[in-house]
Amino acid sequence: LCNACSSKCGYTAYVVDGKLTKLIGDPQNPNASGHLCARGYGYSQIAYSKDRLTDPLKKNAQGRFEAISWDQAYAEIAEKVSEIIEKDGPGALALVQDPRPSGSYYAKRFMTALGSPNSYTHGAACNLSKVSGITQAIGAGDWVSDVENSRMTMFIGRSYCDGIRPSQVAALERAYENGSRLVMVDPRCNNSTVFATEWVPITPGTDLALVLAMSNVLIKNHLYDADFVAANGVGFDEWAAAISGCTPAWAEQITGIPADTIERLAAEFAEAAPAASIEPSWRGAYGCAYANSGETARAVALFNTLLGCWNQPGGALLTSSAAAGKLDDPRFAAPPKPEGTLLGAAEYPLASASMGSAVFAGEMAKAGVLKGMFFYNSNMAAGYSNPAYLAEALSNLELMVVCDVQMSETALLADYVLPETSYLERAELPEFGGGKVPYVALRSQVLDVIHPNTRSCDQIFTELAEACGVGEYFAFTQEELADAQLKTVGLDLDSLRLVGTVQFPEKAFAYGTAPKWNTPTKKVQFTSEACAKAGLSACPVWVEPQTVPEDGAFRLVGGKEAIMTHTQTANIPELMNIAEQYGLDRPWINAADAAALGIEDNDECVVENDQHSGTSKVRVTERIAPGVVYIPSHFGCSVPEQHTAYGFGLRIMDYVPFHIEPAYGSAMTQEATVKIKKVGA
Repeated sequence: LCNACSSKCGYTAYVVDGKLTKLIGDPQNPNASGHLCARGYGYSQIAYSKDRLTDPLKKNAQGRFEAISWDQAYAEIAEKVSEIIEKDGPGALALVQDPRPSGSYYAKRFMTALGSPNSYTHGAACNLSKVSGITQAIGAGDWVSDVENSRMTMFIGRSYCDGIRPSQVAALERAYENGSRLVMVDPRCNNSTVFATEWVPITPGTDLALVLAMSNVLIKNHLYDADFVAANGVGFDEWAAAISGCTPAWAEQITGIPADTIERLAAEFAEAAPAASIEPSWRGAYGCAYANSGETARAVALFNTLLGCWNQPGGALLTSSAAAGKLDDPRFAAPPKPEGTLLGAAEYPLASASMGSAVFAGEMAKAGVLKGMFFYNSNMAAGYSNPAYLAEALSNLELMVVCDVQMSETALLADYVLPETSYLERAELPEFGGGKVPYVALRSQVLDVIHPNTRSCDQIFTELAEACGVGEYFAFTQEELADAQLKTVGLDLDSLRLVGTVQFPEKAFAYGTAPKWNTPTKKVQFTSEACAKAGLSACPVWVEPQTVPEDGAFRLVGGKEAIMTHTQTANIPELMNIAEQYGLDRPWINAADAAALGIEDNDECVVENDQHSGTSKVRVTERIAPGVVYIPSHFGCSVPEQHTAYGFGLRIMDYVPFHIEPAYGSAMTQEATVKIKKVGA
């Protein structure tokens, strides 16, 4: 299973004389569908990177890292953990991780065994608002838009051809060939627009106004599925009244989209329904981006409800999933539930409990509430919020431990850095996935361990637990755990190793099945009591973005490009060669805006705001909406030990102030504006 992004596409790796020679996408893996993307091929080379961490490191009194033994690292970390627990309790410890199967299990189990409830994912800088807002509306955090069978699909800030999952790109292409109406709503003309019927450039942070206005059109003109809404919804009349003033003319002034375009799009949705939906998006538009991201997610789910498209061919599908069953072996029994609650749960009550607000954890480190933090596969300091703020916050910790494969901005701040093997040098716990046909997939170890003093994450957290006196909760091997998980679904480790991916056709999704709304009311919630208690409107209404550009300033947006995954892949020479050749690090500015500023394509420019100033060549293009600057989210590495990535491009998070979305807890990673001028102007 690829580790270049969270899709974890399956492939077969071929090894000759101990060297990786080729990768072939797994046809049985639903995400890969027989293919890999460029970054999937490229990231496999992390195993051979000259910048790999090779030994445990400790920061000495001079602030420099020195290699130490594993025994010394474990003993000193355990001693500090014990001191923190004795003085401040286990709630003064926290974990942040970018979840993968083994890391998710072992790292969180370690934190729970210590008695701390403070386990966070990267969600606050990814998809926390999206998942949490959708959950308030329909009781599930996501859906699958049946793109290839649709008559119309709208994508809001989502690009399958940039955030690549090969099966999704293939579905988009089939939809295009089938004549589906594909609408890309995005300030940037992204790479998926090659398949689109229409590109709708929108003012960043105003997607909520567009969705509310289209909803208004459907309701006002009686174009919605009234029977479906009556049978499945609660609070509809209240929401309809609340958005009665959200007309296309109103939305035009906010979004920059002509009123007649909004009216037409809504009518086209009604005509295409129920084989139509708004795709659920991810990070870019409302995963974690603005002060209204969670409410945008709610509104999108409610718009799809107006179409009556849930579980209909071509609509929005709440598909089934697979998961390991209960493990009866007492070795795998969970540690006692920690006392207390996750830090941030009270302050951000709508945040998904499985993710939590990692940026609030950063705030708690700065405030001195958190004394020790562990980071697994997480570059929080560079990618979650303002790096200067987070560096100051994390430097306040009494203990900071990072487990990673290469030095990162987060690792540079740590007291101890523990070197993990690359993903190809270790096995992984089974990956259970959902979709039209649920599946389970397995990563087997591909390569022998290249650097003998690196260790797999399961070994690291098991040995940390033993050093900290909670080893009884890790009295099993990863193989034993994987086999036990698989036996709960009628498989075993040896058989899955042979094939890589097994699907469960008996659990396949069936069109037309009545959705189960796992909300408190067991209905689609056009109004939410939890949202009202959190200080929001009971039903989603217009919420302004927090940041409004002053004269001469541009709204700042970020996003993926097809060959990179945020900062994770930027240190791969094969991928960076492409970025350098095509200038993929350049900020984008609209041609008319550039002309007004006397800027030409490839001019060296200063991009600045009150948080940061940096210089870069710029791309002058018609593929970005006026009033917007786009900075790709992969570059600007400030770690000298990453010899390929260091100093290349601008880092978008440097320009984003530290702030947290009310009620939802996300980092609001695009609530920023910048000014731009030609160097010397």
